[in-house]
Amino acid sequence: MLKKGLAVVAILGIMAVPALAASPELMAAAAESGNTGSSKFLGMALAFALGGAAIGGALSQSNAIAKAVDAVARQPEAGARVQGMMIIGLALIETLVIYVLLICFVWGGRIV
Repeated sequence: MLKKGLAVVAILGIMAVPALAASPELMAAAAESGNTGSSKFLGMALAFALGGAAIGGALSQSNAIAKAVDAVARQPEAGARVQGMMIIGLALIETLVIYVLLICFVWGGRIV
């Protein structure tokens, strides 16, 4: 499952390369106006960061749930402890994704 997620991220990265290319005329016009075009790169970086965090969070949450179900299937009497630890772990994983979303909101105001 992890290999599929990494493959998706790699394919998206390869497909984004043409978007980073800019014509010399566009770069010259941006330099004259004082805008170096860095806001375009910031927007793309924020989008990739949020997408990567969402994909990573979803993959890690599904892995954690699968391992918890497997643990309860092997030892049903420890189900309550496993469930509690799983919920804490899922909350921590989701917190990381929310941190990236917060960073996107904070830095998103700098995009012109």
